[in-house]
Amino acid sequence: MDIEKYKIPQISVFIENKKGRFYNTTNAMREAGVNIRAMSLADTMDFGILRFVVDKPKEAYDALIESDFIVKKNDIMAIAIDDECGGLSKLLKVVSDLDLNVEYMYTFVNSLDKRAVMLFKFEDIDSAIQKLSDSNINLLDQEYFNRI
Repeated sequence: MDIEKYKIPQISVFIENKKGRFYNTTNAMREAGVNIRAMSLADTMDFGILRFVVDKPKEAYDALIESDFIVKKNDIMAIAIDDECGGLSKLLKVVSDLDLNVEYMYTFVNSLDKRAVMLFKFEDIDSAIQKLSDSNINLLDQEYFNRI
């Protein structure tokens, strides 16, 4: 199995909690021709962390750096599950049984193919990819995000 194939680049941007900063990040990517596929925003008192999965990770990273944002790129993984009651619970049972540690996750629903896409940051991404693949979990690669 090619573990690298299932590592999805995630762009994290640290932004001040000030009016217009969220817009500035998305505008920088728009100007670079980057399409956002999934996004999460978490905040504290002084700053927020925007996490993006995009169709062009390198271009997004470069555009945000050029716009003077603090940017980090790391790998997450994407799993497709049926968009039905209990779908996430079934997946998390497998994750729990495999003794995988979830650092965080976020999601979106692709209504075109009636699946929910779960985006996970695991403590050990290589191990998680291997174990979940061996358990016949439907892993997605970057090409999926380029197609939707």
